[in-house]
Amino acid sequence: LGDIGAALFGLIMASPILILAAIAVKVTSRGPIIFRQQRTGMHERPFDIYKFRSMKVGSEKGAKYTAKNDARFTPIGKFIRKTRIDEIPQLFNILKGDLSLIGPRAEWVDLVANYEQKFPFYHFRHSVRPGVTGWAQVNYSYGASEEDTLEKLGYDLYYVKNSSFVLDLSIVIKTVYTVLFGRGQ
Repeated sequence: LGDIGAALFGLIMASPILILAAIAVKVTSRGPIIFRQQRTGMHERPFDIYKFRSMKVGSEKGAKYTAKNDARFTPIGKFIRKTRIDEIPQLFNILKGDLSLIGPRAEWVDLVANYEQKFPFYHFRHSVRPGVTGWAQVNYSYGASEEDTLEKLGYDLYYVKNSSFVLDLSIVIKTVYTVLFGRGQ
């Protein structure tokens, strides 16, 4: 109920930003406004995640990780990524039950099978619903390599083991700080 309430409140409050972002994405590049990508959810069930498209159509066929000044960004893409506006459509994923507000970040299906073979205990992060934000997102920089994934896994497993209202509250506070002060990529 908390996730659904937060998602509905967020969608209502962000509706002007949603409209402006949708117009900006459509006006500055070809292709759909919303990017859909299959991610791995709780109990390793795949689902489609929704984001505002920040890269050129077909970019997912290129590099697996996003570089800091990636040439695949659309004219508005780098801005909506930096400000996290591209993430707002994930509130619809919360309403569908695919995501929680807080939990380990849902990873791209194409990467998960590889991670599960390389990193012991990786599968434990799928024992909870993935989140729009999480302990790894607020404590570690943007993941751009397998080494970063391993580091973030430690934070995700800490969250899975120690999940509590107080930890969730601290994640929310750190997320607000991250968004307001433009931390991360």
